[in-house]
Amino acid sequence: MRLLSVLLAVFSLLLSSQVGAQRIKDLASIQGVRSNQLVGYGLVVGLPGTGEQSPFTEQSFRTMLRNFGISLDANTKPKIRNVAAVAVHAELPAFAKPGQTIDITVSSVGEAASLQGGTLLQTFLRGVDGEVYAVAQGSLVVSGFGAQGGDGSRIVVNTPTVGRIPNGAMVERSVPNGFANGDTLTLNLHYPDFSTAKALADTINERLGAQPENGYIIAKPIDAASVRVTAPRDVGQRVGFLATLENFEFTPADAPARVVINSRTGTIVIGSDVRLLPAAITHGGLTVTISENQQVSQPNAFADGQTAVTTQSIVDVDLADSRMFKFEPGVTLDQLVRAVNEVGAAPGDLMAILEALRQAGALRGELIII
Repeated sequence: MRLLSVLLAVFSLLLSSQVGAQRIKDLASIQGVRSNQLVGYGLVVGLPGTGEQSPFTEQSFRTMLRNFGISLDANTKPKIRNVAAVAVHAELPAFAKPGQTIDITVSSVGEAASLQGGTLLQTFLRGVDGEVYAVAQGSLVVSGFGAQGGDGSRIVVNTPTVGRIPNGAMVERSVPNGFANGDTLTLNLHYPDFSTAKALADTINERLGAQPENGYIIAKPIDAASVRVTAPRDVGQRVGFLATLENFEFTPADAPARVVINSRTGTIVIGSDVRLLPAAITHGGLTVTISENQQVSQPNAFADGQTAVTTQSIVDVDLADSRMFKFEPGVTLDQLVRAVNEVGAAPGDLMAILEALRQAGALRGELIII
């Protein structure tokens, strides 16, 4: 309960403060300037008996030997417990040039127990268009490990079937982009918002001396997510232009009123603009306890009676302290936090209260449960 109070109080202080000015480079990206996903299929060799004997691994192994000029008889079944088939994937950054290196991730696709100590053989990494953009190779760095006993017991720490190779792939081809094309550039907001898009365009026009009254406009909002900016055609001037532009600061619009609840951990985040319409909330509980005691009824020596066993029932009713709170129109986050603390609600109780308020139409804001 105390933890809930502290969390809500901290979030109320953080979220109730005004959003400060931020740089354009932290809130938007340039359209067309992005990374690209690469993926490939290869073999990891040199494993200490933790590889696999799957059909596709054997086929890949035979193909590799054939490429080196070695042919195996069709009836020969190689023992390749030190080999594993893997998928290799990476992110090719924007403007990456041939000869530069990128990090790669290697994951087992078969029954290999571990990739610890393995080496990835030359693997082609292809883009969505099927073209080769990088070539990967090198020794894996695996943080996980596993151990298995003779009785079948096993322990696994982290994930031993996934590893990384820092700078493990060399770029062979760059991806073209439209950075230097046309007379304009488009800035895409990370979080679309009409007010933020207008504020971004107004800041650029003001800082660069635009004159909207005379029809001279540098930046123009297209929609809630994009702002089109007139930029120099010369590539060198365009780079300098963006270097100046991306460091302009402006104040984005406030985030939408939203309550996010993690039902698994009980974490609750409440936005500063969340309000409550007129509503009344009560919290408390009624506990009924029923217990039975067995008692022996023994008549005296001169009485004409028999020994009997009787049952005594005890019913205990415990009514917890129930209090009702009435919220007036426009209740703020701070008032909601204080009321929750006074009620003494646990995280689960608060979730139920917020859900009930939403269903009653008394919560002004979006309720998201993850």
